[in-house]
Amino acid sequence: MTQPLPLLYAQHLARDRRRSAHTVRAYEATAVRLIGFLQSHWGGEVTRDGLSRITAADLRAFLATRRNDGLGNASAARELSAVRGFLKFASGDEAELPRLRGPRVKKGVPRPIAPHEAVALAELASEEASEPWIAARDWAVLLLLYGAGLRIGEAVGLTGAVLPLGETMRVTGKRDKTRIVPLLPQVREAIQAYVALNPWGVAADAPLFRGAKGGPLPPGAIRKSVRSARAALGLSERTTPHALRHSFATHLLGRGADLRALQELLGHASLSSTQIYTAVDAAHLLDVYRNAHPRA
Repeated sequence: MTQPLPLLYAQHLARDRRRSAHTVRAYEATAVRLIGFLQSHWGGEVTRDGLSRITAADLRAFLATRRNDGLGNASAARELSAVRGFLKFASGDEAELPRLRGPRVKKGVPRPIAPHEAVALAELASEEASEPWIAARDWAVLLLLYGAGLRIGEAVGLTGAVLPLGETMRVTGKRDKTRIVPLLPQVREAIQAYVALNPWGVAADAPLFRGAKGGPLPPGAIRKSVRSARAALGLSERTTPHALRHSFATHLLGRGADLRALQELLGHASLSSTQIYTAVDAAHLLDVYRNAHPRA
């Protein structure tokens, strides 16, 4: 009995592409949704040959149904990226896929990215990794930026001395200034999952995060994965690893965090450095007002 195409795709991702279990499940689910939609849309069985003839109009119709399910721009763009991967697998690497521009986030003045966009960015960046342990590494690093407000240099500069993890972590920032940052359970779990998969081991005096060949992780490797992910999600070029730190600060301030406490969490030497987030948050509140007030 021939196995369903989504299952074959999942096996290919796990065996040949060595993607993480999380990525395999997410991409298989997208393939199942696409097949189910096309069976209704075309009114019959969906075969490999049929998938090779899929049109941009078909994909637009599929995305329209997903948007009706409540998907935002970032999630819809990620869904389209997964669909393209499935179609490439089903139709062959040399097949020409329909040209369809993914949803884009409106560009404007600098803004922190929304929480769901930050998570989608971290997820997709890790999903594109070549090895499961690298996927776990990138996920952990990006969660440290967004969930704990670390600078990229601070994250890649951590050593095994931070283990075992507790509810807080000591971080060394600019000018060798140390500070204590809280660790959300999700961030701790991400780091622990990476440590469990890391093939190089973790010594107290060695880098916590390793590069692909075992050396210290260069910040450029994380920036590269973020560039690829933000392009697939249609996010602004201003969506950088450092933007995740900005989002951490702005979201905390928006939830009522004290400016002095935020200064300590970010490791700013001067309060004036932290005060830029009051302007960013005010701009966000103005956007909410303009979109919601009947007289705006």
